[in-house]
Amino acid sequence: MRIVTRTAWLLLFLLLLAFAAKNTELVALRFYFDLVWQAPLVLLLFAFFAAGALFGVLAVLGTVVRQRREILHLRREA
Repeated sequence: MRIVTRTAWLLLFLLLLAFAAKNTELVALRFYFDLVWQAPLVLLLFAFFAAGALFGVLAVLGTVVRQRREILHLRREA
């Protein structure tokens, strides 16, 4: 099973590497007030994916901390 998992991870890595190699052209991201940020497409995609993942983790963090406190409180009562 470990070989299958590692092979799947390797294939995913190679697929993403090929995607990054094909998307190296510069793109312009235009903000308000004539602010323009030029970067390779793959870098922008990765940056926005990472920002979305970070916002998702932060959105769940409050609930997880509250549940852990509640579990700790319930264990102390028992």
